[in-house]
Amino acid sequence: MLYPISRTMAELRLKYIEKAYVKQGIEGKEIACYKRYVDDLLIIYNQNKIRVREILQEFNKLDKNFQFKMSTEENNTINYLDIAVHRNNNNFDTINFGIHTGTDTTIQFSSNHP
Repeated sequence: MLYPISRTMAELRLKYIEKAYVKQGIEGKEIACYKRYVDDLLIIYNQNKIRVREILQEFNKLDKNFQFKMSTEENNTINYLDIAVHRNNNNFDTINFGIHTGTDTTIQFSSNHP
């Protein structure tokens, strides 16, 4: 049986990018916080040291197979996965806004439905 390796290859490439480039930004204090879940990135950066467009341009130059897209905060808030991150002066508050997905539906044990 063949298994697709694209996820593994993407993960290895992102790990390399993190080690080679994100680490420098953290050590240089341009990046205050970096979080990643699979291919979703949250970067909190120092506006006095780097501009958001610079971050996006640098990330998109790293690998022609990766094209990063940017979401910016609105009203000091940005959504990351199921969390709203709110900037309040020099602090950050988080609010879980996940959608309840339960349907109270039971699927028969022998069903092939996922």
